[in-house]
Amino acid sequence: MLRPEQRLDLIWPQVHSLTLLAQLGSFTQVAQRLGLSKSAVSQRITELERSVGQTLVQRTTRSVRLTDAGQQLVDQTAEAFAQITRSVVEARDLAAQPSGLVRVTASVALGRQHIAPHIESFLLANPSIRVELDVSDRLVTLAHEGFDLAIRHTSNPPDNHVAWKLCDSRSLLVASNAYLRQRGVPKAPEDLSAHACITYLRPGPAVWKLERGKGADPERISVGVQGPFRANNSELVREAALAGLGLALLPDFSAAAALRAGRLKEVLPQWRPIGFFGDAIYAIRPWSARTPKPVQALVAHLRAALKDGFDAAATSR
Repeated sequence: MLRPEQRLDLIWPQVHSLTLLAQLGSFTQVAQRLGLSKSAVSQRITELERSVGQTLVQRTTRSVRLTDAGQQLVDQTAEAFAQITRSVVEARDLAAQPSGLVRVTASVALGRQHIAPHIESFLLANPSIRVELDVSDRLVTLAHEGFDLAIRHTSNPPDNHVAWKLCDSRSLLVASNAYLRQRGVPKAPEDLSAHACITYLRPGPAVWKLERGKGADPERISVGVQGPFRANNSELVREAALAGLGLALLPDFSAAAALRAGRLKEVLPQWRPIGFFGDAIYAIRPWSARTPKPVQALVAHLRAALKDGFDAAATSR
């Protein structure tokens, strides 16, 4: 327990460090976030444990885990820190020019090909804003991991988040000209089962679903496919298709440049692959009553930059 002579206002940095440790699970990551040394963060936790008279963190050489007392302290102070963050953001937003840090996460392919290239012009236009872009195909939890914004390829953004649609997206069946000369061009979806198909690393057998026609009752078909190569990243799948290893199902943002250059050709263009990738690109953030100005500015910039989509309806048909 805290002794009467121990001032509560002196331990807020220590409690905040514990909160970040609960989110990030690593003393190293907390130190990076706070701009401190790892030993300084460890000292903060030790001081907090001394103040409350209980062990709050169980440390091993391989992991860090909060005790029940530590988790209770984090849970009970979470809303207070969230309110402090909101208040600081609102005060900062009173400034005429947006300023501060925006932490963004995006998938590897989308982030590398279509988000990162627009960050430079955004920063030049907004010199008081800093951006951290984390590219990962892991689906991160925004609030718990401290991200302000996620750029996601989806058809159904989560209801408990704020979502801005940046542009439409579609899925494409593609192959290299060399592959099509060697193996022939599929004329119907059923032909795909006889072709080498480059598929994603997902549980169960690979099944591609396609539809044709518009209205309430389009024609749909599912085809089991297989091939010599599987990967968990659209850039790797695209490169395998470019190498002539087989047909590939790709999001338009990964296929667009190769289609425009004539290095890939769209296959079965009258059929639409469905149920595999999303049909739009969204900027998503945890719900809050107000969106910080730096986040608003970045979303507006990306919407303007991506408003025409990825121009994947290439001249290669």
